Amino acid sequence: MSARDDILAGRTSLGIEFGSTRIKACLIGSDPTVVLATGSSAWENRLEGGLWTYDLDEVWAGLQEAYATLVADVHDRYGVRPTTIGALGVSAMMHGYLAFDAAGDLLVPFRTWRNTNTSVAAAELTDLLDVNIPLRWSIAHLHQAVLDDEEHVARIAGVNTLAGYVHERLTGRRVLGVGDASGMFPIDSATGDYDAAMVAAYDALAAGRLPAPLTALLPHVLTAGADAGALTETGAMLLDPSGSLGAGIPLCPPEGDAGTGMVATNAVSPRTGNVSAGTSIFAMVVLERPLAGRHHEIDLVTTPSGDAVAMVHCNNGASELAAWAGLFARFAAAAGAPVSDDIAFAALFREALAGEADAGGLLAYNHLAGEPIAGLAEGRPLVVRTPGSAFTLANFMRAQLYGVFGTLALGMRTLAAEGVQLDRMYAHGGMFRTAGVAQRFLAGALGAPVAVGEAASEGGAWGIAVLASYLAHAGERSLGDYLDGRVFAAAAITVADPLPDDVAGFSAYLDRYRTGLAIEAVAVASL
Repeated sequence: MSARDDILAGRTSLGIEFGSTRIKACLIGSDPTVVLATGSSAWENRLEGGLWTYDLDEVWAGLQEAYATLVADVHDRYGVRPTTIGALGVSAMMHGYLAFDAAGDLLVPFRTWRNTNTSVAAAELTDLLDVNIPLRWSIAHLHQAVLDDEEHVARIAGVNTLAGYVHERLTGRRVLGVGDASGMFPIDSATGDYDAAMVAAYDALAAGRLPAPLTALLPHVLTAGADAGALTETGAMLLDPSGSLGAGIPLCPPEGDAGTGMVATNAVSPRTGNVSAGTSIFAMVVLERPLAGRHHEIDLVTTPSGDAVAMVHCNNGASELAAWAGLFARFAAAAGAPVSDDIAFAALFREALAGEADAGGLLAYNHLAGEPIAGLAEGRPLVVRTPGSAFTLANFMRAQLYGVFGTLALGMRTLAAEGVQLDRMYAHGGMFRTAGVAQRFLAGALGAPVAVGEAASEGGAWGIAVLASYLAHAGERSLGDYLDGRVFAAAAITVADPLPDDVAGFSAYLDRYRTGLAIEAVAVASL
C-alpha cells in the first residue's frame, strides 16, 4: 500500500505536540516508522506579572497552523488532502496549572512548568507525602494558590495540563494519560491511578480550603491504549476550521512530552532511559525497584503504561545554545556570507569536536530560568573563563554543549549513587540532528552508551502519533511489545559509546561547573 492510499483510506495516525517553542504535527501511515508529512507553528511563552504563560488563543491559532501546514505538506507530496485520520493524539509540555470554573472558563492565566514561585507549597507537600514534589508540578501550583488565598480558588471546578485541556476541547472528555497525570500528582503504579493514601493526606490538609475533593478536580487517569474519546464536530472545527476534516476520529489518552519522548526512543523497559532536549532537558530512567531515599533532584513519574520512572528534569535546555548559534549566524550574514540556521548549527557543532576534552577551562551556564537542581530561583546565562583558559571557538562551543548537559549530569550522579543501572540511554531532540556531536558528548557526560534513531528530530510529535497508532493494537499486545515488534524492530539506530577522554574531560568540567554555581547565585542576586 502506498502512502497516498493510506491517506485516502484513513490508515493514518496524527500526533500533535505542544512544545515550548514549536507546535508540531506529525502524520504516519500503516507503517508507523515512516513519517508521511509534518507541520508546525512557532510560539513563545511570555513573562507576565512575574509568571511565565501562554495565551490560550495562541494554543488554538498554533494548533490550526500546525495542522494546516501538515495538510499542505500532504498535498505537496501526494496530491491529496486528508478528510479523515485513523487515530489522533495530543501531547504537550507537562505540569503547570490550568484552572477552570464550572462553565469551563479559565480562572487565571496559564501558569507553565517554568514558574518557580511554588517553593513553599512544594516543600510542604514534599514533607506531607514523603516524595519529592517539584516546583513545577500541578499540585504544587494548586496548593500555592491555596496558601496564597487566591480569590479564584473557591471557584475551581477542574485543574488540567495543557495536553489534557486541548484533548478535552477536542473530545469533551476530561481524561489524561498516566504519564502526564504523574506530573500533576503522584501515581501508584500498582493501580495506575493517583496514589489513594496521598490523595487522602492532601484532602485532609486542604479541608475547607478547596471547593471539592482533589480527585474531583483532577482529570481521570488512563493508560496507553485506553479509549479516550473521539473528535467531536466542535473539536474537528477547532482543529481544521476549513471543515474538511470529519468528526469521529478516535483519540488516544493525551500525554506529556516526557512520555512521548520515551515512546519515540523505545525507552519504556527497565534499565533503559531517554534524554529529551529542547527548551528544557530531562532524562527518564525506567526503574527496576523503588529508590531507597527521597532526592530533590529526582521526580518519580511513570511511562505511558504506568511503570515507575525516575526523572531528572532541568528547566534550561538548548535555548541558550540556540541563541549563540543565532549570534554567529548573524555575524556570518553581516560579513557577507549568510548561512542557514541548520548550516550554522552543524558548523559550530563540528567545531566543538576540536575542543579540549574539558573545554579548555571555560564554563557555560545556560540558565535562562530558575533551576531547582542547582538551587537557583532565577536564571542568569553566563560564560566564565579564567585568564589562563584556552579561549577558542572550539572550546567555547564544547563548553556550550557541555553546559546543556551540566545540571542534568548533577541529577544523574544522584541516580548512580542509588545504584540505578542503565544499559543504554536514547536521545532525541533537534540538537542531536548533527551526527556524532551532542550524542557523543552526552555519552561522555553520562558514562553510558547513547543511541539516536532516525526519528530523533521529530521527537514527541512522532511519539504521540505512535501512541495513537497503538490504539488499534492495545488489545493484542503491551506497549513495550508493540514498540519492539512493530515500530523499532528494523529501526536504524546509531550508538555512541562513551570515550574515556570525554568521560574524564566532562568530569573535570562538571567539578568546575558545580563549584562555579556560586557565581550564578551572585549573578542572580546582583543583576
